[in-house]
Parts: sequence; C-alpha cells; structure tokens
Amino acid sequence: MLGLALAAMTASACPVVGETPMIEAELFFGRDLQGHGIVSEAQWRDFADAVLAKSFPDGFTVADGNGFWRDRKGVAVHESSKVVIVITANGPALTSKLHGAMNAYRTRFHQQSVGLATREVCAAF
Repeated sequence: MLGLALAAMTASACPVVGETPMIEAELFFGRDLQGHGIVSEAQWRDFADAVLAKSFPDGFTVADGNGFWRDRKGVAVHESSKVVIVITANGPALTSKLHGAMNAYRTRFHQQSVGLATREVCAAF
C-alpha cells in the first residue's frame, strides 16, 4: 500500500536539491497502564532499545505528548504519550516493521491500540 503511493513520487518532485522521496511515520504510544499507573521512563527506554532501535536502526525521534481519545465505552480519556517519528525509505518491510512495533507495545503494555499516521515526504540526511 505505501509502496504504490510512493511509486509516483520521484526525486525530481522534491523541492530541495538533495532530497529524496521517503515515508514519514508517526506512531502514538499511550502510557496509561490499565489501573497500574503509567509506562515508566525506564520501561519506555527498554522498549525503544529492544524494539524501535532494532526495527528502525537508521534512527527515529521521540517526543512527549498528551493524548485525548475516547475508549471503547465512549469515555473521554486523557493520557501522557510518546510520539515516535520515523523518516525512512519505503520498502517491502516497512509495513511489517511498523505493525511489529505497534503489536509489541500493545502486547507488552496491554494497550487497546497504538496510533499510526503516514505520509509521503521529501527528506535529506
């Protein structure tokens, strides 16, 4: 799915010389643990080292966030979160890496969901 959308974008479509077409993925990780406090900074670092760094060895950025959403019962929930931004070349393994990280977090911290947004960008590093 991501590969088809990016196929039409070429380096000549990028506005700045030296940029190449890439995918920007934002992942939204809620930190509330069902009745057990929050995912601690140490637990987060362990997850980032064990899962994210292995899935995205070229790098990623982590920012603290404050999320708002409605749970399955329609109750408004506010929770601290971690927002992870990955800018990477598209390829056949990208979808499995993103979904693998999301599933690992859901399983490890008993989360209902992890948010994901992707878009085509031009980038240079």
